[in-house]
Order: sequence, then structure tokens, then C-alpha cells
Amino acid sequence: METFTAAVDVLQREGARRITILGASKCAEAALLTAVHDPRVDAVVALSPTSRVWCNVGPGRDGERYPYRSSWTWQERPLPFVPMDDAWPFPEPPVDVRSWYELSERTFSHRLPAAEIPVEAARAELILVAGGDDAMWPSLPSAEQLAHRRRSTGAAVRLIARHDAGHRPRLPGEHPASASPRFRYGGTPEADALLGEAAWPHVLDAIGGGGPLVRTG
Repeated sequence: METFTAAVDVLQREGARRITILGASKCAEAALLTAVHDPRVDAVVALSPTSRVWCNVGPGRDGERYPYRSSWTWQERPLPFVPMDDAWPFPEPPVDVRSWYELSERTFSHRLPAAEIPVEAARAELILVAGGDDAMWPSLPSAEQLAHRRRSTGAAVRLIARHDAGHRPRLPGEHPASASPRFRYGGTPEADALLGEAAWPHVLDAIGGGGPLVRTG
């Protein structure tokens, strides 16, 4: 996580008065965790987030994919995480991997509480953007869980959602996401654009009229 807090250091040295982190998908996971660990973050925009820490995607620094390990460390210690259940039958591509994450949540349900991202502890404002037709992972249920935890402690949160949008909300001015030969993203270009359009005023508000933005990925 120090990769991201170091970027906050740079912005502060340059006189930033407001710091917003924007991340999508796995990078939303990083953005949320950064705000939890660094109270200098003023706002987080999490596009298609997860509510918990997951395992590594691909090989780690040692070049090995297995055994699964946490995606993130803080002060040289791995954060508690949820591994993947490799009993999932990997179909022919393009693949809808959401069901793999959902299976892994059921298989490793005993590990979920420790792996939850404690967004209620973050000082930052929180903007969550998610589509109900996300085929990569269950980002809308995750966003709803994050929002519930924030509201249960009286912390502010904004959730912008469309049930027909997919994994990649398209913000104004962005081109539609290219189709992947390996994965399904869900949604449609129209629904993804409408979700991005609905989220855009909240993104601008989080940035604070042109303040510095750390984009994770």
C-alpha cells in the first residue's frame, strides 16, 4: 500500500489541498485500502469495487502464482485476504468469472470477516459506482455492502448504480471498452455510458473543482 501513500506524499509536498483517489476494479480495491490506511485522502471514487481483499492475480514477485497470497501488504505485512477456489470449472473463453468469485466467497466464508475492507474507518468521502450486470465480479453487491457499513456508523457515502451496466462504467469522453477475447465484462455500451454519465458530477465534486487526483491504474 505504500506505493499509493508515497503518491500522496508527493502531492502534499507540491501543496495539494485536496487529494482524491480514483480506481476501477482491482484498483478500486487499492484506492479503498489506501483511504483506510492514510487519513490524508479526502475522497475515493471506486468504480466497480470489491468490499474485501482478494488474493494475487497472476504471479507474485517471486514469479510464482501459487500458493495464493494477499494482493496487498501494509508495513511489510500481508493484509488478510480471500483466495480463489480452483475447483471452479474454467469454461472456454470469453469467460464470465463473476461466478468464480461468488464460489470462492462461499468456499472461504470463514475468511470473509478478516478480509473485509473497513471503509467505515476511513476519513475520506466515498463515491461508489457499480453495475448490476458486472460479469467480472459482484461489484454492485460489494458496493451495497460498503455503503451499508459506512451508513451504519454515520459516515458519508454516495452509491451510483445501474442494474443493466457492466464492469466498466464509461465516463464522459471515454471510448467504449474493447471486447476481450478472454473475459466477459457484462452490460452494454449504452448502459455503461449512462452509468458513467450519472457518476460524472459526483466524480467532479470529489476532485473538488480541479484538485489533484491519484489514479490507481
